[in-house]
Amino acid sequence: MYLGKVVGSIVSTVKHESYHNKKVFLVRPMAPDGKLGKSTMVAVDTVGSGEGDIVLVASEGRSAAEILAFEKRMPLRSIIVGIVDKINVRKEK
Repeated sequence: MYLGKVVGSIVSTVKHESYHNKKVFLVRPMAPDGKLGKSTMVAVDTVGSGEGDIVLVASEGRSAAEILAFEKRMPLRSIIVGIVDKINVRKEK
């Protein structure tokens, strides 16, 4: 699981049937200090997130994503499982 920031969305009129009524977003991995990574991932939303939100993304393989999305045989790799309200980082002494 990793922190990410929703940086865009994907609209597709032709898609696998299991994606109907699902939002698909572009997510960039993010460090706790807010620094964004260089790569961008595609993730299916399950919690009502939107562009600009900081989110928790599960990317642990197809079986984990299928369980979290409550779908069988859904072709996906990453899924948004939480919207982050606050990040607390303990400063080392």
